[in-house]
Amino acid sequence: MFDTAYAMAPAPGGAGGQAAGGSGSIFILLFVMFFVFYFLVIRPQQKEAKKQQKMREALKKEDRVITAGGMYGKVVGVDETTVTLEIAEKTRVKFQKAAVATVIPSTAKGGGDEEDNSNKKK
Repeated sequence: MFDTAYAMAPAPGGAGGQAAGGSGSIFILLFVMFFVFYFLVIRPQQKEAKKQQKMREALKKEDRVITAGGMYGKVVGVDETTVTLEIAEKTRVKFQKAAVATVIPSTAKGGGDEEDNSNKKK
């Protein structure tokens, strides 16, 4: 019984060198996996966060925005941490700047929020 266990044991010098080389390749594989993960996941998220931050810092009166909750409004006031939106005539609501998800680009007509009355019969 001891003869079988002794025969299956690795050689004192030969297999030890292979084990050290095997652990080195594991570290290389982990490094490559982290590198790929960084460029596919972490870096794009950081770029998007910077883009959102710049958009929020550039908010000004008369901008039309959509909040994270889906509310449309026109910016009527901005300070360091909050933005006041007019969501209906004479209806104003104060939000944190972080709640602004999108700035709606203005069109040549002046914002695109007004109804198109040209197709209506008079």
